[in-house]
Amino acid sequence: MEGQDEVSAREQHFHSQVRESTICFLLFAILYVVSYFIITRYKRKSDEQEDEDAIVNRISLFLSTFTLAVSAGAVLLLPFSIISNEILLSFPQSYYIQWLNGSLIHGLWNLASLFSNLCLFVLMPFAFFFLESEGFAGLKKGIRARILETLVMLLLLALLILGIVWVASALIDNDAASMESLYDLWEFYLPYLYSCISLMGCLLLLLCTPVGLSRMFTVMGQLLVKPTILEDLDEQIYIITLEEEALQRRLNERRKKASAWERNLVYPAVMILLLIQTSISVLLVACNILCLLVDETAMPKGTRGPGIGNASLSTFGFVGAALEIILIFYLMVSSVVGFYSLRFFGNFTPKKDDTTMTKIIGNCVSLLVLSSALPVMSRTLGITRFDLLGDFGRFNWLGNFYIVLSYNLLFAIVTTLCLVRKFTSAVREELFKALGLHKLHLSNTSRDSETAKPSVNGHQKAL
Repeated sequence: MEGQDEVSAREQHFHSQVRESTICFLLFAILYVVSYFIITRYKRKSDEQEDEDAIVNRISLFLSTFTLAVSAGAVLLLPFSIISNEILLSFPQSYYIQWLNGSLIHGLWNLASLFSNLCLFVLMPFAFFFLESEGFAGLKKGIRARILETLVMLLLLALLILGIVWVASALIDNDAASMESLYDLWEFYLPYLYSCISLMGCLLLLLCTPVGLSRMFTVMGQLLVKPTILEDLDEQIYIITLEEEALQRRLNERRKKASAWERNLVYPAVMILLLIQTSISVLLVACNILCLLVDETAMPKGTRGPGIGNASLSTFGFVGAALEIILIFYLMVSSVVGFYSLRFFGNFTPKKDDTTMTKIIGNCVSLLVLSSALPVMSRTLGITRFDLLGDFGRFNWLGNFYIVLSYNLLFAIVTTLCLVRKFTSAVREELFKALGLHKLHLSNTSRDSETAKPSVNGHQKAL
C-alpha cells in the first residue's frame, strides 16, 4: 500500500508539473505574440532580402520580442498574484480553479526572475553586440565571424561587470566572507548584481513616476476645455464674443477637434481619476511611513504572510485588491510616460515604422528594468501587502530601514509637490465648471459680477 501511495503521489506531482508548465507556456506565448505585433508596428521597414544583415536583424528582433514579453510578464506578475489570492480565498473548493494554486504563483515569480536575469545579462547584450558586429579583421566575413566577435565582447563585458561588482563589494562590505561569496556565480553573484540593478530600477521609477504624473496633469489641463452645456446662455455668448480672438490663438489642433462629449465628460472624468489615484497613492504611502515607524513587519523584507489563498491582503477584500491593481498599473503608466518625458531619454521614444533595431533594444532594456522594479516598488511603498516571492524578496537593501523609509518619504514629498504644482487654479476652475460646482459660489456674487462686466461695445452690461 505504501508503494502504491508513493507511486500515486509521484504521478500526481508529475501531472501537476505538466499542468503548470503548460499554463506558463500558454501565458508567455500570448505575451510573446502581443509583443511581436507591438515591435513590428514601430520597427523600421527594411528590404525583404535574405542577406546577412537581414538574418542578424531577424535574430535581434526575436530576442527583443522575448525581452518585451518578459517585461510585460513582470508588470502583470503582481496584479495576477493579488487577484489569484482573492479568487482562491473566495472559491477554495471550486473544481474549475484547481489549476490556480500557490505552486503556480511561486513558479511564475521564479520564471520572471530567471528570464529577467537572462534577458538583462545575456540576450540583450548579445542582440546589441551581434547587431553592431562585423567580424574580426583577417577572418572570413559571415554569420560565424559576427557570432565569434559577439561572444568575445560578451566575455569582456562580463569580466568588466565582475570587476565593478567586486570593487563595490569591497568598498561597501570589506569582509572576507562577502568577498569569497562572489566566487559563487549562481547563488550570490547574479542575485547580488540583480539586486543592484533592481535598486537602480526603483530609483529610476522614483524619478520617472512624478515626472509622468506631471506630464499627464499638464496634458489633461491643456485638454480640459471650457464646457458649454452647464453654463448660462447669455454668459456664454458674452464670453465667446469678448474672448474669441484670444481663444483662437490658444487652442491647438486637438482641442479644436474635441467634441462636446469629450469636453464636457471625458476630459473632466480623466482629470478626476488622475486626482483620485494620485491622492490615494500618496495617502497609502503616508500610512506605510507610519507603519514603518511603529511596526518592523511593514518592511518589504519582513515576516512572511499567511500564504496564497489563506487570507485577504486588503482590509476591504476584493474591492481593496482591485484598487491595488489599478494603482499598480497607474504607477507603471506614469513611470513610462515620465521616462519618455525626460530629456536624457527623449531620443528613445519609438516612432511608428521608423525605429531602428538599436533603439528597439534600448527600449526593451529600459522597459525591462522598470517592469522588474515595479513589484519591488509597489511593496516598498505599501501599495500592496503581497509578499515578494522568489529572488524579488531576497534583495538585501529591502531590509535596510533607512533606505526604505527615505524612499517612501521622497515619493510622498515629490508626488505631493507635483500634485500641488500641476493642479493649478485655472485647472480647478475649469474642472469645477465642468461639474457645475461653480454655480454654488457664484450665485451670491452674480449681481456684483454682472454690474462690473463691460459689454461688447465698451459700456457696462445692463441687467
